[in-house]
Amino acid sequence: MTSPRLSFCQMLKNARQSRGFGLRVAIIVAIPLLICVLFGWAWGALTPDRLSPDKLVNVLEKTGGVHPGYRRNHAKGLCVAGYFEGNGRASTLSKADVFRVERTPVIGRLAIAGGNPNAPDGAVPVRSMALQFKSASGQEWRTGMNALPFFTVATPQGFLDQQTASIPDPATGKPDPAKIQAFMTQHPESKPFFAWVKSAVPTSSWASDNYNSLNAFRVTNAQGETRTVRWSMQAQTASTPITAEEKADPLFLQKDLKQRLAQGPLKWDLVLTLAGKDDPTNDASKAWPDDRQKVTAGTLVLTSSQDQADGNCRDINYDPLILPDGISGSDDPLLSARSAAYSSSFNRRTHEEAQAKRGAAL
Repeated sequence: MTSPRLSFCQMLKNARQSRGFGLRVAIIVAIPLLICVLFGWAWGALTPDRLSPDKLVNVLEKTGGVHPGYRRNHAKGLCVAGYFEGNGRASTLSKADVFRVERTPVIGRLAIAGGNPNAPDGAVPVRSMALQFKSASGQEWRTGMNALPFFTVATPQGFLDQQTASIPDPATGKPDPAKIQAFMTQHPESKPFFAWVKSAVPTSSWASDNYNSLNAFRVTNAQGETRTVRWSMQAQTASTPITAEEKADPLFLQKDLKQRLAQGPLKWDLVLTLAGKDDPTNDASKAWPDDRQKVTAGTLVLTSSQDQADGNCRDINYDPLILPDGISGSDDPLLSARSAAYSSSFNRRTHEEAQAKRGAAL
């Protein structure tokens, strides 16, 4: 027969075990709840006044309109493919595979800025090049570049303010000049960009544009030495100004590129520019001096194109923070904002595409 003392001790032991079990259950339940809370905070769900990726994408939809299944910015473009021929010169700066003496497959996209996939090719002065490099070892590098010397603003809030000021007036279908002027007063760093827009003469081809990372990145070599760089794709194709006839054709960029590729590959040199001691690494609105050290890392060779509706670039999110070993993000605040906004845009358009397919199947 069990003694009363033993029974009491067993009861205490059982109680302690029960509390331990309850604590474990509480921890298991709390972990996913905490993760949800953190995601909610990161995306602004718990702090409505906080700048979030969805806010950035929402304002892009107001400036360019909502076009289901398309990217919220740079919506009109063309898929391209080819390879990058590394020459090994940048391997002293970065241990990334792409900078070795080897050939890396590339899937890319050439586009114009704006959220309207039906806009004429000459509607905006800003053009872009996005690339995905995939090395044999599995390393991946994605980069989005623009044919600009510098960005409009230095911060995500500045970009939100710019897009808000650019929302078309319902009466005119164009941005309100007074709001644009108020934005420039609030963000004086944007004045060089607007001056560039007024003076820049667009080229007649995507093939002859130079595309710049604008944001700074860090590169690290095999010895652990780190430098800060910006990069650009420098066109080997001669540049000619856009003609009136070309500007009147809403598809002149796409037609031109397809015709050029039918005649042979198109090439760009990848040039890394090293930051000087006092060059800003966290402000894409400021260009670095032209005399900075430059290293040509190799040649991008584009050999084919596809329409974006069913092309191989359609489902690629060109997140600028998908980087290989040897390249990392800098302290530029625009990088994390771009990454998060690209994800939000990607999720929206892929969800819309899935809904459209389900509707077509009914």
